[in-house]
Amino acid sequence: MRVLVIEDDRETAHFLQKSLKESGHAADVAGDGETGLTMAQTNTYDILIVDRMLPRLDGLTVVKTLRTEGNRTPVLILSALGDVDDRVKGLRAGGDDYLTKPYAYTELLARIEALGRRAIPEEQETRYAVGDLVLDRLSHRVTRAGEPIQLQPREYRLLEYLMKNAGQVVTRTMLLENVWDYHFDPQTNVIDVHVSRLRSKIDKGFDRPLLHTVRGAGYMVRDGAL
Repeated sequence: MRVLVIEDDRETAHFLQKSLKESGHAADVAGDGETGLTMAQTNTYDILIVDRMLPRLDGLTVVKTLRTEGNRTPVLILSALGDVDDRVKGLRAGGDDYLTKPYAYTELLARIEALGRRAIPEEQETRYAVGDLVLDRLSHRVTRAGEPIQLQPREYRLLEYLMKNAGQVVTRTMLLENVWDYHFDPQTNVIDVHVSRLRSKIDKGFDRPLLHTVRGAGYMVRDGAL
């Protein structure tokens, strides 16, 4: 999932961004309410994590503005204010969930994943399959021929994007923007390294490869030779 964290405490924001990425999610950060509102208005996110007390524009105003504009992205409000009245105000402002500080990251992650499941439209796929390779987006479980495959968070995101576009060529630029969140080419072999690692995990030991290199173009996941 792609998450926007609107949090003015730099240490907390950095921790959340780092932890979310380690959990397999993409995370952007905004340090004040106005910047967060603009980012939420101009980009597509699966979840918004909004601190209630923010400079320039408070969190509840950010959420109210988005809801008034028709933005239905699920919102998890974070706040040190934990009274019933405070939680009710947060939910009535348009928040979908409310978590009081201090909190355990495992609980925050569980709430994010619950909001993500709730937000997936019925027609949107939650399971990708190419041949005998299966990726379950809800459980983050990957199997081939019924055998589990252990992937690192970045490898999982790479495979998820490739399987989402199965049968189509995925370019380096597409991977940089959608898996690494880079809007420029850092001129490194990071993609080649991760593709090589992913290929060794999903293809090694099987008769037919599923991850193909399309010379001069990019990569493709498909069941069958190119």
